[in-house]
Amino acid sequence: MGMLLAGPLAVADTFQGLQVEVIGQGRQVLMVPGLNSGIESWRDTCLALQDVPLQCHLVQLPGFAGQPAQAEVQADFVAAIEQRLTDYIDQRMAPAPVLAGHSLGGFFALKLAAARPDKVAAVIVVDSLPFFPAAANPAATVESSRPMADAMRQQMLSLDEAAYRQQSVMALNGMSKGEERNALLRQWSADSDRQTTAAAMHALMTTDLRPQLAQVTPPVLVLGAWEAYGQYGATQASTEAIFQAQYAGLPDKRIAMAGHGYHFLMWDAQAWLQGEIRQFLIAHP
Repeated sequence: MGMLLAGPLAVADTFQGLQVEVIGQGRQVLMVPGLNSGIESWRDTCLALQDVPLQCHLVQLPGFAGQPAQAEVQADFVAAIEQRLTDYIDQRMAPAPVLAGHSLGGFFALKLAAARPDKVAAVIVVDSLPFFPAAANPAATVESSRPMADAMRQQMLSLDEAAYRQQSVMALNGMSKGEERNALLRQWSADSDRQTTAAAMHALMTTDLRPQLAQVTPPVLVLGAWEAYGQYGATQASTEAIFQAQYAGLPDKRIAMAGHGYHFLMWDAQAWLQGEIRQFLIAHP
């Protein structure tokens, strides 16, 4: 595959524009980061769960965090990424791996599991929803969200570089409680392709996975964050109610909310998140 890296049996690889790092031996888990994010967002979790044991396939998407952009991904983000992840699973992993995703990665974990439930053992979703616009407006639909999504994409693509970078930095407020981690997030954002980012955000605002959730028959663990929204009046209970409503169509699920921690729960609530995932994997061997 590629060159050996530091860590337990770590191997680097590229596959159809995906940057991949494989760590450990054991039960296979595909770990997909979120928007503009790099592989490092999942590394601590992977290393902490080596006792399960796990073989983590950490995947970085094209156009994010320094990974070269691809025209096909810019043109049709969801279809292109879904196809690449599907091909990677089929060609590089054993049958029926666990799918784990953070934010945008959680969206793809759900989408893959809905499309191929018989080829997925279990799903882990970290702070992601099947239809993001409905978090703010429960009555939102794809049709009602499209004009706002179109306008947002147009604005992102039309800003000059300085204004776009300033907007990107502001958007990262409330993502992690650690300044060192926030510095990494700012670097990832600066190193991400603007057109790919705009395409991904537009896709998230105009794709509703809720009608497909009934097809996700493998067990699903959903871990959510609420603390960053406390300043706007949200509580743990009110945020959990949003998660429960959006995931109501999932047949086999456990939803748990972190008591503390911002969006990057893998960093902000490490012990809690690792414990939840370990318990879930042991319960669903």
